[in-house]
Parts: sequence; C-alpha cells; structure tokens
Amino acid sequence: MLSTDFRPGTPDWLDLTSPDTTASAAFYTALFDWTFASAGPEAGRYGFFRQDGRTVAALGPSADPPTRAAWTVYFRTVDADRTTDLVEAAGGRIRFTPFDVLGSGRMAGYTDPTGADFAVWQPHDLRGLDAVTEPGSLCWTECHSVDAEAAKAFYRTVFSWQEQDVPLGDTVYTVLTPPGGGTADAHGGIVQLEPGQTAAGTSSHWLPYFEVTDVDARVATAERLGATVRAPAADVHGVGRVARLADPHGAVLAVITTAPPGG
Repeated sequence: MLSTDFRPGTPDWLDLTSPDTTASAAFYTALFDWTFASAGPEAGRYGFFRQDGRTVAALGPSADPPTRAAWTVYFRTVDADRTTDLVEAAGGRIRFTPFDVLGSGRMAGYTDPTGADFAVWQPHDLRGLDAVTEPGSLCWTECHSVDAEAAKAFYRTVFSWQEQDVPLGDTVYTVLTPPGGGTADAHGGIVQLEPGQTAAGTSSHWLPYFEVTDVDARVATAERLGATVRAPAADVHGVGRVARLADPHGAVLAVITTAPPGG
C-alpha cells in the first residue's frame, strides 16, 4: 500500500505532461473533483492538482514540439546523481540529468531498457504528494513491459526492490516492495505485455492507478469528457474493481475501487 512515508524506492510524486494544459486541467478536475493551481510564471506553466487543499498530482506542458500526453511516476531517491549512475550501469537511458527545482528538490528522468519512462525525486523542501491511497489519489503503480524479466532485473539494480511473483489469470504478476519492506508496503507491480497488445502498438509504460469510490461512475464521466476506455470495468478477485482509460490527449491511467481486506 502506498503511503506518504516515502521510503527510498517508493512513488513520491506524479505528474502529467500535456500538449494542452488548459484542456487537461479541465478534464481531470471534472473527472476527479480536483482543483488546479498554477505554481506561478517562474514554473513554466507547471501547476498542482489538489483535493481538499492537498496536492495529489501535478501538470505541466509537454516538450516543444508538443508530444502525446503522458503520466510520469517519480520514485523517491536520497541521491539523484547516484541513481543516475545506477540507471546508466543497468542499461537505462537518461532523458534528463539531475537538476534542482526551485529549492523544492532534485529530479531526473530516465527510460528503462524496455522503453518505459519514469523519474526520481530527491526531496528538499517538498517531500512529495500530500495524499495517496485514499479516494481521488494515487494508490498503485504498474509497469507494463515488453520484457518483464528485463524490467525486473533493471529496477532491482536501480532501486533494490523486492519481488514476489503471483499468478494472475493466465499470467504472472510481480508485486514490488521497497528494500526491507513487507507485504503491506507493496507499492506497485510489473506485468508482461501480451503479443496482441504489442501488435496493437502498446509499448512499455508505467500506469498510475487512482482510487475511486465508484469505478463505473468514473468511467462514465471519463467517456462523457472525451476519454477512451482501454479496458472496461471488471472485478479482479482479491484486488477490486478496475478499469483502464486513455484521456482525450492519450495519457493512460487506471481507476480502481480496492476490495476491502478479505474481500
């Protein structure tokens, strides 16, 4: 379960890059009942999604020329420069080298050897998200990979994550926990993309899950707002009710109503 303890190697930040930040802000504030607040002109149109005054995600413009929208998961590090060295040694690509963000922290961005983008956040004044796991916030992160075994080896080297392989239908799902963590500390998973998915053009990516109180209602709202349903709402035994979406600019996300313990 995600928490705001932000142990090294766990998700501590999440942001969306979009070719149209105004439209994306309107979509997500309507979908999740969030508000959006700009970080000011010095932040280059970057801003924060908030729920009850607490930051649950962020939004910024995509590169010039504009590219497809995408969510990026950030993992906590105590040393972004050291993590960069580990990423290079493990065969990852550096998308941008570590730099300081207005005294708030230090960040860097990478692509794993299978093609999934991610980033790290080394906190200074800003520890990370103010809320996770509760309705309207990030509750899980999942790497969908064209080569799950290669992805596992890479992240094991970079973050020293612990892994537990569990059966999930006809596939194997790898549950991830931070170093020294137990089952209750699990923060994400790695799953192998199926041949049909890759043939349809799906590439390796990190998928954020947002907790909601009613998956079907949120899916209906998302469709009304212009989103595409990638996987319709379905019950997953022991997990909850889940659906996958692509927002109007192509960023993928999942919504989930987590099953109660023992449910």
